[in-house]
Amino acid sequence: MVIVGLTGSIGMGKSTAAKMLRQMGVPVYDADAAVHRLQAPGGLALPLIEAAFPGVVKDGVLDRQALGVRVFGDREALRRLEAIVHPLVAQQQRMFLKRAGLRGDPLVVLDIPLLFEGMGERRVDAVLVVSAPAFLQRQRVMARPGMTEAKLAGILRQQVPDAVKRRKATAVIPTGLGLAPTRLALAKAVRRLTRRKGIAWPPNPWRDRFTAKLARARRK
Repeated sequence: MVIVGLTGSIGMGKSTAAKMLRQMGVPVYDADAAVHRLQAPGGLALPLIEAAFPGVVKDGVLDRQALGVRVFGDREALRRLEAIVHPLVAQQQRMFLKRAGLRGDPLVVLDIPLLFEGMGERRVDAVLVVSAPAFLQRQRVMARPGMTEAKLAGILRQQVPDAVKRRKATAVIPTGLGLAPTRLALAKAVRRLTRRKGIAWPPNPWRDRFTAKLARARRK
């Protein structure tokens, strides 16, 4: 089974690319969706987040704005939140991969926004990076409710630059030319990668511990 990481900076069209892959019949694991499930009412992360950040859970519902205020610009607070959420997300990801392996899926995609930031490229066989011109990226992001120039700048500072991601990519998927070229590039990449032999599954515990250690060192 070939494991492909799908990533890209904010506003680059990763969600659209993931949707297209699903339409092609490719199993896609959505890390962002997993985080939302874990933080939803009754989610496994909710009581842990309330314990670490008292007051951000109100009537059993996470106040995302309040949590954002607590962690934005505070590296130590962000690390506490990551220490709660990341292991739970990783557990769900392993379950997804295990099920795919049992089904005999030839290729699966892990949709992970901060793949390079967390050194997740060491746990996949290939990486697809969605990319669009900077002016279009900014236009898309600034159209989002509540977005400001300062907030966008802060987000970009926490992300590996698009140029670096493109250099590290197995394939770059253009998302600024319209839907048809994006779909064509994805289909071509899937056909090519399906012919590969995957080595990232089953997991290697020593490699994963080493990668996690390096990722923690990078965030310091």
